Amino acid sequence: MIPVIFFLFVSQILAAQYQCVWYGTCSLSIRGKRYCPYSGPAKELKDNVALSTLNSLCPHLVNKQGPTLTCCDSDQIEALFTQTQILFEIVKRCKNCASNVINHFCDLTCAADQSRFMSITQTEVSDTNVKYIAGVDVHITEKYVSDTYKSCSGVFNPSTGVHAITLLCGPWGIAKCSPKRLFEFMGDAQANQNGPFNIYYKFQKESSVGTFIPLNSHTVPCHLQLTNMTPYCSCLDCEARCPIPQELPANPIPVTILGLDLLAIIMLFLFLLGVTGLLIFPICYIKTCGRMARLVKRPSIEGNRHKHTIGRRLAGMNLSHTSLDNDESSPLQSNHSSVASNSEEEMNEPDRGTPSSVEITPARLEKLGARMDQFLESFFFKIGLLSATSPWITLCLGSLFVFICTGGIHFLHLTTNPVKLWASPTSESRLQRQYFNQQFEPFYRTEQVIIHAVGLKKFKYNTSSAGLLEFGPVFNKSFLLAILDLQTQIESLGKDENKTLRHICVAPLSSPFRGDVKDKDCVVQSIWGYYQNDIETFNAVSTDNDGHTITYLDNFLSCSRNYYSPSCLALYGGPVDPAIALGGFLQPGESLSKNAPYYKATAVILTFLISNFYNETKLQPAMEWEKKFVTFMKNWTKNSKPEFMDVAFTSERSIEDELDRESKSDVITIIISYVIMFAYIALSLGRVRKCTTLLIDSKITLGIGGVVLVLASVASSIGFFGYIGVPATLIIMEVIPFLVLAVGVDNIFILVQSHQHIPRLKNESHQNHIARTLGKVGPSMLLTSVSELCCFFLGGLSDMPAVKAFALYAAMALFFDFIFQVTCFISLLTLDTSRQGANRLDVVCCVHTSKKDEQLHEGLLHGAIKSIYVPKIMNKWSRPIVVIVFFGWFCLSISVLPHIEVGLDQELSMAGDSHVLKYFKFLNEFLSIGAPVYFVVTEGLPLSDTRVQNIICGGQGCNSDSLTSQIYLASNQPERTYIARPSSSWLDDYFDWLSTPNCCLQFASNNSFCPHDIDADCYICELQINNNTNRPNEHTFGKYVSYFLQDNPSLDACAKAGHAAYSQAVVLKTDEQNLSTVGANYFMTFHTILKTSKDYYSALYEARKIAANMTNMINNNLMILKIKTEKPIKVFPYSVFYVFFEQYLTMWPDTLKNLGLSLLAIFLATFFLMGLDIIASFIVVITIIMIVVDIGGLMYFWNVTLNAVSLVNLVMAIGISVEFCSHIVHSFAMSCKETRILRASDALIKMGTSVSLNKLK
Repeated sequence: MIPVIFFLFVSQILAAQYQCVWYGTCSLSIRGKRYCPYSGPAKELKDNVALSTLNSLCPHLVNKQGPTLTCCDSDQIEALFTQTQILFEIVKRCKNCASNVINHFCDLTCAADQSRFMSITQTEVSDTNVKYIAGVDVHITEKYVSDTYKSCSGVFNPSTGVHAITLLCGPWGIAKCSPKRLFEFMGDAQANQNGPFNIYYKFQKESSVGTFIPLNSHTVPCHLQLTNMTPYCSCLDCEARCPIPQELPANPIPVTILGLDLLAIIMLFLFLLGVTGLLIFPICYIKTCGRMARLVKRPSIEGNRHKHTIGRRLAGMNLSHTSLDNDESSPLQSNHSSVASNSEEEMNEPDRGTPSSVEITPARLEKLGARMDQFLESFFFKIGLLSATSPWITLCLGSLFVFICTGGIHFLHLTTNPVKLWASPTSESRLQRQYFNQQFEPFYRTEQVIIHAVGLKKFKYNTSSAGLLEFGPVFNKSFLLAILDLQTQIESLGKDENKTLRHICVAPLSSPFRGDVKDKDCVVQSIWGYYQNDIETFNAVSTDNDGHTITYLDNFLSCSRNYYSPSCLALYGGPVDPAIALGGFLQPGESLSKNAPYYKATAVILTFLISNFYNETKLQPAMEWEKKFVTFMKNWTKNSKPEFMDVAFTSERSIEDELDRESKSDVITIIISYVIMFAYIALSLGRVRKCTTLLIDSKITLGIGGVVLVLASVASSIGFFGYIGVPATLIIMEVIPFLVLAVGVDNIFILVQSHQHIPRLKNESHQNHIARTLGKVGPSMLLTSVSELCCFFLGGLSDMPAVKAFALYAAMALFFDFIFQVTCFISLLTLDTSRQGANRLDVVCCVHTSKKDEQLHEGLLHGAIKSIYVPKIMNKWSRPIVVIVFFGWFCLSISVLPHIEVGLDQELSMAGDSHVLKYFKFLNEFLSIGAPVYFVVTEGLPLSDTRVQNIICGGQGCNSDSLTSQIYLASNQPERTYIARPSSSWLDDYFDWLSTPNCCLQFASNNSFCPHDIDADCYICELQINNNTNRPNEHTFGKYVSYFLQDNPSLDACAKAGHAAYSQAVVLKTDEQNLSTVGANYFMTFHTILKTSKDYYSALYEARKIAANMTNMINNNLMILKIKTEKPIKVFPYSVFYVFFEQYLTMWPDTLKNLGLSLLAIFLATFFLMGLDIIASFIVVITIIMIVVDIGGLMYFWNVTLNAVSLVNLVMAIGISVEFCSHIVHSFAMSCKETRILRASDALIKMGTSVSLNKLK
C-alpha cells in the first residue's frame, strides 16, 4: 500500500508542476473527434462510465484513493477506447504488448502532466470557426520506444499469418520496421487513418531536454508476467518464453578415404581380389582337376534311353588333359536332355565312352529332371503336331478367342487422373487426402499464368522510403498495363454465355447477407490488386510529408512490405501476397525471407482460384470454364502476346488433358514402330538364296502373321482386363505394345531359325519336322515365358496403381502371346513352309515357279557369329578380359547405386509440345513460395474443455508444447523442417473474436446469427467468458463457434472474424439445442520453396515427424487429464503434392522388393523347367542381377532418377534379360559337345543368332 500511496503522491506533485495541452473535443471529422487546445491544470473525471472505461484501459491513471485528475473528458475517453480497439485486437494475444502500447496512448490522451513531454505544434480552424489541434510534438525516450517494440515484435496474428508488427508498422512491414518507424507510423495521421491528428515523435536519449522530460513510462517485457492474475505470453508471441529447442542431430558425415566413400573402397578391394583370383585360380584348377579327370569314366551311351540322357551332363568329364583353351569341362551340361534322340546331332554322334576306373551313377534328382525334360519335349511335340496338321482350324479358333477377348475393350476405362495413377488407394497419403476432401472439400482449383519479361531492361528509381533501388523489368509501365489487359480478358471469359469466373470462383467474403457473388469478389492474386485493378489509382501521383513524389513504384514497395494495409487490399477485400504474385526475385538457392527483394522481380504471376468439390458432378461448370481458359491462352499466346513477354500457363484440368492427348497421339507411334518391326522381321526371317528366289524365300506373310499375333495378344490382354474392370493407364498404352513385341518376336526368330537349322529327316513330313522343332525349342520358350510371367505377375503386387496395372496387363499379354506362338504361329509356319516347298511366291501364294532344289546358305548374321564373333570371344585371351571388364563395371555400378537420386522430374511427364511442360519449367524457375500444408486434427477432441484447448492453442495460457507452438518452433528451423511460417489458428482467433465487443450479434427476431457489419435489429450475444483466461465456458463455446465461422472480418472492427479464413477449416456438428461440437479441423501453414523431388518428399517426411509428435502430445495429455475419447486422436499433415511424392519415401525398399520377387520367380521357374538344374538357375539369376546392377550404374552416370517409371523399366529389363540368358543357358545345358568351350560356342551359334536378330531391332 505504501508504494501505491507514494506513487500517487509523486504523481500529484508532478501534475502540479505540469499542465494539460488539450481537454475535450470541439470538432468532428471523418477520422473521429478532434481535440481542443487547453493550457491549464488537469480536471477531475467525474463521469462514472468514463472512469470505468479509463480504468479498464489505463488503470495506472486512475486514483483509487481519491479524485482522478486527467486531461481528457468522457468524449476523449470514448474516442480513445474506439481508436485502441483495433490496436488491441491485433496485439491482445500478448497482454504485455497490449498494455505497453495502449498505456502509451493513455498517457498521450489523459495524463495530467502532458506539458512535461508534449507540445502543440499545429492547429487548424473548423468550418464552425472552432480551433482544434492538428499536430503535436511528443518527446519520448529511445529506451521506452525500444522496450515497447521488443515486447510486441514476436506477437503473431493467426488469421493473417503474419506478425502483428507487420500490421502496426504500415508501409515498412516487419522487414523494414524499427522501434522509431513503428511510433512514427502510429503518429502519422496521413498514413495511419486511425489518428485524428499528426504526432511528431522526438526521440531522446537524455532524461530531460530543455523544459521537457521525455516520456519514459514503465514497460513489461513479454517474458514476464504482467500481473499475478494475468497469464504469461505464449511462446508463439514471445520467443523468450519458448523452451530451449532440442539440438537437432547433425547430418551424418560420410566416411571417405582418398575422396572415395566406404562402399567404393570395398568394391575396389573386391574387384582387385576378384581379378587376382581369376588369374590364380585356373593354375590351381588345372593341376588339381587334370589328375581327377583321368580317373573319371564316362558312362556308356549305349544303355537304356533314360541313362543316355542323364549321361549328357558328364559328356565333358572324359578328359585327356585340361586347358584354358578349348576343352574345359563343366557340370552345367544337362544330365537330362531331350527325349528326341533322333536329332541330327545325336544320330551322327559316336560313342565317346572310354575306359575308366570310375563310373558315375545318376542321382535321383537327375533322373527326375530327365523325366521332366522328356515330358516337356513330348508335350510341345504333340502341340506342334496338332497345330501343324490342322492349321486352318487352329487359326480360326485363335481368331475366335481374340474376337471374344477384344470385346472387353468396349468396357475399358483409361485412367489419366494423376492421383489414381501414382497413389495406391490404400496408401497413407491417399487415405488422408480422401479424408481431407470429404471433411473440408478439396483444395482450390488453380488457374495460373506466368509472364516473364523479355527484352526489357532493369531501371533505377529513387524511392521515398528506401532510396535508390534497381527495379526488375516487370515494373515497366507498358509491361504492367499489358498484364492488366490480359487479366481483364481472362476475367471476362464466358460473358457471352453468362458463365463467367464469378460463377465458379473462390469468394471468401461472400455470404448470404451480401447477395450474389460479383466479379470483384473473386480471389485473384495479381500485382494489380495493389492498385485495385484501376488505372487511375496506378497512375496517381502524390507528395509525402518530405516532399518526395509518390508513384506506383512507391506504392508497390509499401504494399510488398505490408500487403494487409487497407490501401493495398485487392478488390475482393483480401491481401495479395507478393511471393505469389511475383517471381524471379530470388537468387538460385535463396530462401524466401521477410527481407525478400520483391522489386527485383522478372516475372508476374496471375493466379485465379476456383471452387473445388468432393462431389465431382459439381465440377462441370469449372471444367468448361477451364477449357475456355486454355483455348484462350493458346490463341492469345500465338496471336496477341506482346514481344516483350514470354508466357506459360496451366489450368487444373491441363495435366489430365495432356495425358489424354498423349495417349491418343501414341497410336501413330505404335503403328509406325510395328510397321518398321514387320519390315525387319520379314527381311531377317528369310534365307534368300538369290534374287530370283527372293519372293519364294522371303517371310513377309509369316512376318505379318507374327506381328498380328503380337498385336492380338496385346488387344486380348486389354480386353480381358476391360471385362474384369481393371483400369488401363498411359504407361500400358505406351510401353506394353513394345514390350510384347520385343519378347514375342524373340520367340518368332527362335522358332523360324531353329526350323531352318534343324534338317528335315528322311521321309519326315513338314508337319512332323515343325512339331519336332517345337519340341526342341518349346521348353526353352516355356522357360523364358514362365519366368517373365512370374516376374510381371509379381509386379502386380505393387501398391502403385500405374505399376500394378502395367504388370498385370503385360503379364497377360505375354501369356496370350506365348499361347498364340505355340499354336497359331506354328500353323502359320506350316502354311508358309508348304508354300515355300511348293515354290509358291510369298504374299501372292497362288503364283508358283518351277521347282529348283538349291542348297540353302547360312544367313549373314549367323555366318558372322559362327566364323568371326565366336572364335574371337571364346579364345583364351578374350574370355578373361570380358570377365574382368564386366566384373569391373559391376563393382563400379554397385559403388554408385546408393547415390542414385530418388524422384521424378515432373517435366518428363509431359510431351515436348505441351503447354504444361513450359509451365513446369517456368514454375521451377520463378516459384518463390512453398505449397500450403494443413495439420489436420481428427474428430473426437472435446475442444469446449479449457484444458483441451490449452493442448491446441498458441495464445496466453496455452501449453508450451501445444500444437500451434510446435508448428511455430518448426518454422524457426525451416532449413530442416521445411515449414516456412507459423500456422493460422482458428481457436485463438475465436477466443479473440469473442472477447472483442460488439462482434458476436444475434437477430432479435429469431436469435440466429447476425453479421456485425450490417444495419439490422440485432443484439449482443450473452457471453460467459472468464476474464482471467479470456476463455468461454462450454455453453458459450458451443453456442457461438458457428457464429464466428460465419462472420466476415472488417477493417474497422472484428478483424478476427473467421468466415474468410476458417469457414472450411472446422467441421461442426450441431445438436437440437443449437450447440455445436467441433469435429475435424485444421491449422494451415506453408512449406518452404520446394524445387526438386527430394525437397518435396523430404518436406512430407518432416511434416509427418512433426504431426507424429503432435499426436503423441495430444493423446498423452488426454491420458494425464483423464479425458476419454471414442478413439485416439490423430494429427496428420496434408498438402496437395503429398499423394504424388509419398512413394519416394519407400522407393528403395519397394524397388528391392519388386526386383527381388522377380528374380526369385525367375530362379524357381528356371530350376523347375530346366530339369531341376540348380547350377543353371543360379547362373541365369546371377547374370540378370549383374545386368540390373549395371543398368543402375548407367542410371547414376546418366542422371536417371529412381521412380515408378524407372522401376517399370527395371522390371522390363529383367524380363528382356531372361530372353538373353535363359535361351542360351538352356541351349548350353542341352549341348552334347565335349567341353564347356565347345558347348558355349555351340549354344551361341545356335541360339545366339536368333536372340541377336531379335535384339537388333
